[in-house]
Amino acid sequence: MRIIAGEMRSRKLKAPEGMDTRPTADRVKEALFSILLNDLPGARVLDLYGGSGALALEALSRGAESAVIVDLSAKACQCIQENIDTLNCRDRARLLRMKDTAALAALQKQGDAFDLIFLDPPYRMDTAPICAAIMEMNLLRQGGKVIVEHSKETPPKAQPPLTLIDRREYGVAGLSFYKTEGEDG
Repeated sequence: MRIIAGEMRSRKLKAPEGMDTRPTADRVKEALFSILLNDLPGARVLDLYGGSGALALEALSRGAESAVIVDLSAKACQCIQENIDTLNCRDRARLLRMKDTAALAALQKQGDAFDLIFLDPPYRMDTAPICAAIMEMNLLRQGGKVIVEHSKETPPKAQPPLTLIDRREYGVAGLSFYKTEGEDG
């Protein structure tokens, strides 16, 4: 696993060992960041199910201003912290080891809000409650996007109050892109 493009291009990333995490394939990551190209400069990013931190770190490499990476697993968090340290982005990346809902509450309490929110949970997880919580807590900035990685066989159900603006499939993986209802794509 590696950073694909930007200032940290070709730098290697560690991934947690075992079957608890499913790294985003380079092909999917390349497609994702090509779609988000114009959204990245200066963006504030939240990677809610960090795994290795690859999505947030790729965003930083491509011009995002800052990233918060959340994961509950001790193994994953150790790996994420090693990746942050190796890439020398401690000043732009923050790691939170906690449950998704606890992290959202802590971020809301700190007054954080994000331009891009990546959700790459276990494929069978229903992300609608997390999306609802993100919106209730005002964690998505005006014009921001929530991107959900999922199995192409089981795309997410509706994510109100978010509106689906795009869905793509890459092998077994799918990406669904959401914005606040009423905003243009």
